[in-house]
Amino acid sequence: MARQDRALRTRRAIFEGAATVFDERGYESTTISEILERAEVTRGAFYFHFPSKEDLARHVLAAAVTTDGVPENRLKLQQLVDTLLLLAHRMPHEPMLRAALRMSVDLESQRLFGTRWPDWTSLLADLLREACERGEIYQHVDEDETARLLVCSWTGVRVVCEGLPEEYDLAQEVAKLLHLILPAIAVPLVLAKLEVSAERAAELYAGLSLAGTEPAGARRDDEEPSERPHPNG
Repeated sequence: MARQDRALRTRRAIFEGAATVFDERGYESTTISEILERAEVTRGAFYFHFPSKEDLARHVLAAAVTTDGVPENRLKLQQLVDTLLLLAHRMPHEPMLRAALRMSVDLESQRLFGTRWPDWTSLLADLLREACERGEIYQHVDEDETARLLVCSWTGVRVVCEGLPEEYDLAQEVAKLLHLILPAIAVPLVLAKLEVSAERAAELYAGLSLAGTEPAGARRDDEEPSERPHPNG
């Protein structure tokens, strides 16, 4: 069990170290040597867990599609709101999420890996369909189209705010965006019940931190030797 714990810690260190460098330098400019230095692991340990830098990047992108910390809610529209707010609050705190976004908007990375925008769109569309079945949104709302526009708008807020000279609270900006969009899709009775604020995002994040959730791409139960030769040296 001790070796499994060590393996999990090593994998997570590699995962988080790579995400930090991807976020700072971009995928193309990042070398495996930089990842090893940041993660403080050996080359053998790296190749035990990930066959290549490309494979590691795909894990980072996959792990960014997450609803960790979002509680089940009888109002599916609230669950959708919580997903977008919590992601906004997590973004400044978690290099993995920032790295995934940077790779997703970089044209060269898109060519290599594609993006996870379709996954996010599908996730939000499913919540909107549930909301429709429960009478929470107007019948004329197109769930797939609305989900796509939400993903586009959320991403645009993040990218634009990052490039502005002033500092912005991303969760607060996303809350403003939702206040503009929700009246167009939510029936009045449900709209009045929704909690949409940066404060709610912070509360959700506090719960996530207490739970100690780690990125999905960092989880693996394999054992790992301290050194393992690799054919590429």
